Amino acid sequence: MTDDSVLLGTRGEAAYLTLNRPRALNALNHAMVARIDAALTRWERDPAVRTVVLAGAGERGLCAGGDIRAIHDDARAGGGASTAFWRDEYRLNARIARYPKPYVALMDGIVMGGGVGLSAHGGVRIATERSRIAMPETGIGFLPDVGGTYLLARAPGQLGTHLALTGTAVGAGDAVLCGLADHFVPSGQLPELADRLACEPVEEALHRHAADVPDAPLREHREWIDHAYAADSVPEIVERLLASGEPAAKETAETLLAKSPTSLKVTLTALRLAREVPTLEDALRLEYRAARALLRTPDLVEGIRAQVVDKDRRPRWSPRTLEEVTEEFVARCFAPLGAGELTFP
Repeated sequence: MTDDSVLLGTRGEAAYLTLNRPRALNALNHAMVARIDAALTRWERDPAVRTVVLAGAGERGLCAGGDIRAIHDDARAGGGASTAFWRDEYRLNARIARYPKPYVALMDGIVMGGGVGLSAHGGVRIATERSRIAMPETGIGFLPDVGGTYLLARAPGQLGTHLALTGTAVGAGDAVLCGLADHFVPSGQLPELADRLACEPVEEALHRHAADVPDAPLREHREWIDHAYAADSVPEIVERLLASGEPAAKETAETLLAKSPTSLKVTLTALRLAREVPTLEDALRLEYRAARALLRTPDLVEGIRAQVVDKDRRPRWSPRTLEEVTEEFVARCFAPLGAGELTFP
């Protein structure tokens, strides 16, 4: 049976990757990761290919993330398939960041989780008025991975910490402000832009289609965001949000208190560690350690159940409170894995 989950093609001087599971919002699975990686290998060695273009099939978005239903089922069964998937996915994320040819990601519509990993590490990242870009993992008992901690740790001030802990989706203006995208092109112009990339260098094609980046709403909230998220711990962040007097900050505190307490503490630590490491690969190693640890916690299965399987939106977190998540547990999530450590070819 032919695998058409990723459509591959070349036209002129461009190669095209199209994620093709529109009914699943192009959710990424292990076979798709392998297919993309093999195509990038081929095109890297092909002198006729000057540019690689990533897009998503359907009208809803580029990619909603990894196939978390499969992760849910695998976690209940023991977790071996998920760790193998993450290993290859994270290696692909690093490869995209280092790809020697222009890699153009059309970040139209929903771009979340693993979709961010496929796009936001690219050399040319294009958002549209339809873009909704997020790392929503704290809502399912996980952490921002696929290099998300590396990207968000380098956003201005504490904006990345805000996005990582809350899982807030941002539009084009905030995506550019936070370093998740580079350019704005109206969605209706993407087909023509993709066509032009077959015969024009990226810079020329963008010059024809790029428009002014929209306003970034997060910019006006920088004062309370930077103050609150500079705190040393998640409980103190919540306290500062509640004490700020800003209605948006109070709403944010309530959002945080609905997330997995375990995920919040692990994510904050991951961000702080990612801020100190020199390379994306270093951050991916840390994320891989934490991902493996969280796979063994009850919150990942429970979070996916509540959000995706049963859709009751009422997860029962364990531990239930931030105070019950110990610093010792968080530290163990980042302990070296020895022979199981993530390596890069």
